[in-house]
Amino acid sequence: MDSKNKIGIEVMYKKYDCLICSYMEEAVHEIMPAYQDYLEYKRVDIADSGGKERFLELSLTLFGEDGVYNKLQIAPIPSIFIDGRLFFETIPPRPLLENTIEGIISEHFPESRYGKNQS
Repeated sequence: MDSKNKIGIEVMYKKYDCLICSYMEEAVHEIMPAYQDYLEYKRVDIADSGGKERFLELSLTLFGEDGVYNKLQIAPIPSIFIDGRLFFETIPPRPLLENTIEGIISEHFPESRYGKNQS
């Protein structure tokens, strides 16, 4: 499948020394092989310029301009965004992460083995 058709899964990440960020990223990496046909993983590291831009974009999506610029609300770090939506602010148990991903895959790709029309 072309990467532009895949569902994005992103981990908000703060530098290499953020232990909890590493654990959240590890949780995603552990399940990725089973879903690599449907998902594209990206680390959003707020320590680099591209990561800062994406982090701001996601924060604005969550809280709007007033929330971000006036109330100083930002996306949680670490967190997992799937398809641009915040799903987890804490490290999810593997079965919960898998069930969530399979539900999203079935929405986007009903013909997949996770689709509602499949048995």
